[in-house]
Amino acid sequence: MSTTFETRYASSPKAVKQYDTQQLRDEFLIPDLMQTGKVKFVYTHYDRYMAGGAVPTDSNLKLETIDPLKSEYFLERRELGIINVGGEGTIYVDGETYEMNHKDALYIGKEVRDVIFKSNDANNPAKFYMNSAPAHKTYPTKKTSLAEANKIELGSLETANHRTVSQMIIGGIVATCQLQMGMTELKTGSVWNTMPAHVHDRRMEIYFYLDVPEEQAVCHFMGQPQETRHIWMHNHQAVISPPWSIHSGSGTSNYTFIWGMAGENLDYNDMDVAKITDLR
Repeated sequence: MSTTFETRYASSPKAVKQYDTQQLRDEFLIPDLMQTGKVKFVYTHYDRYMAGGAVPTDSNLKLETIDPLKSEYFLERRELGIINVGGEGTIYVDGETYEMNHKDALYIGKEVRDVIFKSNDANNPAKFYMNSAPAHKTYPTKKTSLAEANKIELGSLETANHRTVSQMIIGGIVATCQLQMGMTELKTGSVWNTMPAHVHDRRMEIYFYLDVPEEQAVCHFMGQPQETRHIWMHNHQAVISPPWSIHSGSGTSNYTFIWGMAGENLDYNDMDVAKITDLR
């Protein structure tokens, strides 16, 4: 079996205030999703959300169920979002073929039985970043390229947060039960993401950082607005953001991150903004 997984339990804001650096990283940082020739998942107890990675090389990889799901197959009661952060690849979905270029997204709905991952070039493998959430209804599989995404320009170079938000798996583009995914790319000279920071108590979120140059890093901020913490991160690492936590970051260069979320609603703008001057 080429699939491995780990489980992360929910932590209260009161408990997190007592965490030291290593405990904070152990609870929220996901450093190793992209493992060559394997599928890796982290199953969280925040809205039963999952983050995963699949890196096929010489052999194809199959999406297999894991023990926490207690299901016959992975998508029996779930939906799945995938964004390719590596070389060109192919995903087979119940016999249908989807060619996946770099930064293409694919939504796969509930009750799909067979999902197969393939790299078109084993020397430049596809790296499929995945998010999954429980689903109550079946929606059709749909691919969204980066060019087809709904794009929003935010921030400015003067405040070092000029960025393009690409909504890829979201209402109006793809029908989903609760899963939403997209990508935010910072312009050259900008380093701050999601600033002003916010929380959305009815949804949790996971950030996956990419395009972080070698020898550079991103400092990801989390915690309650008046009790923030930070985690230093590198390329192709993910971080879990609880519903009560801000999720923001600043890098030593510009970079890109994939955001994925699920929870009680599908309103992208459902958030409580924290004024920059109020952060502690």
